[in-house]
Amino acid sequence: MPLPERGNLVTIGLQTYELQPEQFAKIGQFVHRVCGINLRPGKEELVRSRLIKRLSALELEDFDAYLAYVEGDTSGQELTTMIDVLTTNKTSFFREVQHFTFLVQHVLPALQAAGQPLRFWSAGCSSGEEPYSIAMTLREEIQDIDRRDVRILGTDISTRVLALARHAVYEQETLEDVPAPLLRKYFVPLQHGRSCAYQVHDKVRAMVRLARLNLMQKWPMQGPFDTIFCRNVMIYFDKATQEWLVKRFWSLLRPGGYLFLGHSESLATGSGMFRYVQPAVYIK
Repeated sequence: MPLPERGNLVTIGLQTYELQPEQFAKIGQFVHRVCGINLRPGKEELVRSRLIKRLSALELEDFDAYLAYVEGDTSGQELTTMIDVLTTNKTSFFREVQHFTFLVQHVLPALQAAGQPLRFWSAGCSSGEEPYSIAMTLREEIQDIDRRDVRILGTDISTRVLALARHAVYEQETLEDVPAPLLRKYFVPLQHGRSCAYQVHDKVRAMVRLARLNLMQKWPMQGPFDTIFCRNVMIYFDKATQEWLVKRFWSLLRPGGYLFLGHSESLATGSGMFRYVQPAVYIK
């Protein structure tokens, strides 16, 4: 069992791990270069506690050895694993419900009237709750949904959470925000011993395509999208990266398309690009 931490030290079994400032800085450089995440001072505790399991699994004696291992891994697999471990993936079904209310009341009626293909992107989809929430909303609001040209893309940099999203099985306690009628309609109960989990119905899963995507690298999709959800993602980037990313979102949205951010995020709307609609909702 791990012993209590002492300052910059963490002990697992008989091995003690210490994260030095220069090691933290180098890890931060790796992460920022690869995926744009800004590991600010104050995140040392998070980095140390999340990476010590990798050091233990690889039987490495300290963080210098781990950094050398990452640099020497020509496959890039350990760097991918490090990013997986360090990224935060907190989400829930119908999170920030005001966005889904806006989707129902303002976005979908206009899209249905236009009769055009429907394209949605969940950028930073984590374990799948957001794109599946979008899919359920569309099924509820569009009667002929199965005859419409609808595509929902969910992307994330983490292979670990994408595997969870593809499996689409969620414990009962994580479904508290799913209305009871939707739970009965779009989830299949699975009994695991004394506990109960639910799997998203195939007709919902079929509407969502999941793929790994590093937002800092080339985007293979061409759009245009009607709506992009990128919520609680840009808070991890520095200002220059945020501005660069917003321009890329702009280029992939249809005229009149919407960008949804997290409620702790906002855009400067004086650039002549996005126009503010309501908190964390912007229109092109």
